[in-house]
Amino acid sequence: MSSEVGAVAVLSDVHGVLPVLDAVLAEPDVLAADRVVVTGDHAAGPQPVEVLDRLRSLGERAVLVRGNADRELVLLARGGTTNIPDPVAPWAAAQLRPDDIALLAGLPHPVELTVRGFGRVVFCHGTPRDDEEVVLVDSSLERWADVLGGLDPDVNTVVMGHTHMPFVRLADRCLCVNPGSVGMPYGRAGGSWALLRDGQVELRHTPVAVEAAVAAVVAGSAYPGAEGWAREYVTSANSDADALRAFGPRDGRP
Repeated sequence: MSSEVGAVAVLSDVHGVLPVLDAVLAEPDVLAADRVVVTGDHAAGPQPVEVLDRLRSLGERAVLVRGNADRELVLLARGGTTNIPDPVAPWAAAQLRPDDIALLAGLPHPVELTVRGFGRVVFCHGTPRDDEEVVLVDSSLERWADVLGGLDPDVNTVVMGHTHMPFVRLADRCLCVNPGSVGMPYGRAGGSWALLRDGQVELRHTPVAVEAAVAAVVAGSAYPGAEGWAREYVTSANSDADALRAFGPRDGRP
């Protein structure tokens, strides 16, 4: 466990979208943060290498957590197969350099930091125990108790990604935060992120010129389907209601 840090900016689910990542990284409170924690799914998208290079440029301020898509990209890049239906994943895996594969393969999950005003904070992708497990803002207390049951009693803040929808809620005294998605937002275009500072959580949103962001992805990617991909995901064509309906069964609902 590291020594105490001050302000932490939390991003998640960049999914290889450089222009929106750059917009979020330019935010004054992100620039000023002691750490920039990115809770997984960094490169599975149309600009995988460019995004990883940008995250590397943050140096020791960046704390990268493994997401399920990062694990799957490594498997694909090493000749394995997955059941991912999105064709961008095998394409993105094929673009990765050896150092990119090594970076993604070595990412930890979960990660713990001691943050001023919060104490011990666990950062994960799906849940602390599983990088693709789903919990939602309205998951039952029984569900939350199950997925958080392995935590030490003095961990009372958990920050997670994976579902691409921002929320803050208490689950039986545990503060649970999802910063939302930078690269594949559901329900609102732009980059969603969170700021942990002095015991307070702020959900933040960085607006972008959507058409310019789509054009930048297309211009900056060799992926043959880049424009269609960006028009679906950068523009937030999928709503939060769509996502909740899709994720509901994975949360144990009928």
